[in-house]
Amino acid sequence: MPARPAPLLADRARRERLAGILKMLLLPLLTFAVLVGVWSYVHNHVAPEFPAPGETWEHAKEVLAAPFYDNGPNDKGIGWQLLNSLARVGAGFGLAAVVGIPLGFVMGMSRGVQMALSPLIQILKPVSPLAWLPIGLLLFKAVNPSAIFVIFITCIWPMIINTATGVKAIPQDYMNVAAVLKLGKLELVRRILFPATLPYVVTGMRLSLGIAWMVIVAAEMLTGGIGIGFWLWDEWNNLNVSSIILAIGVIGAVGIVLDLMMGWAQHKLDYTKR
Repeated sequence: MPARPAPLLADRARRERLAGILKMLLLPLLTFAVLVGVWSYVHNHVAPEFPAPGETWEHAKEVLAAPFYDNGPNDKGIGWQLLNSLARVGAGFGLAAVVGIPLGFVMGMSRGVQMALSPLIQILKPVSPLAWLPIGLLLFKAVNPSAIFVIFITCIWPMIINTATGVKAIPQDYMNVAAVLKLGKLELVRRILFPATLPYVVTGMRLSLGIAWMVIVAAEMLTGGIGIGFWLWDEWNNLNVSSIILAIGVIGAVGIVLDLMMGWAQHKLDYTKR
């Protein structure tokens, strides 16, 4: 049969791309339209005290118009609240990476260390992060280090487990090459173990960061101070439901950004995709 003309093939490919783009745009818009419809129904027929979508939108524009105002320690804009929460998450996440990733390497390389630590990790890993908050308050006697301590405890387990799993998943051929080259421990880690386990390490970090962002909101709701969680709880005490809905949207948006950043890093550092 005669081959189809190239312009027709190019036109068909262009139409398929356009249809794919329209689906990516229209389907999420349809979902949000249904959500707004349900929201309006709840306001009109179920709970009239629940703010309407238009009312919440106007309030959101007012709050986001000045996110960094500062009228004292108990009256700061939502931008400052977010920055304080992100700072706590960054501090706890960084400490967990400094401790958890090397510990994961040691566990993956040494069966004795794994046998010694695995029972403790399996016991502590399922514990709710907020269960550690009273311990943090008792140890540090302050809100900020206690919240960082909770984030640290939350983040460290996925990092340890994923890193150890990555080390154990390294093909034996790699280790044979290291033995032939007579690599020392540091050279083995730098040239073979770390590059080969990097996708596992970044996956553990990605999981940890997502969990940490959820936990910091709950921790701040309980401890008070400055932070998006405290701001949300304070708005509830003021019966400002529009601010609560705005806070939920902002928390979700920041969570998406953090996950996209870690996903980008995971893709760039995965040697199997190069």
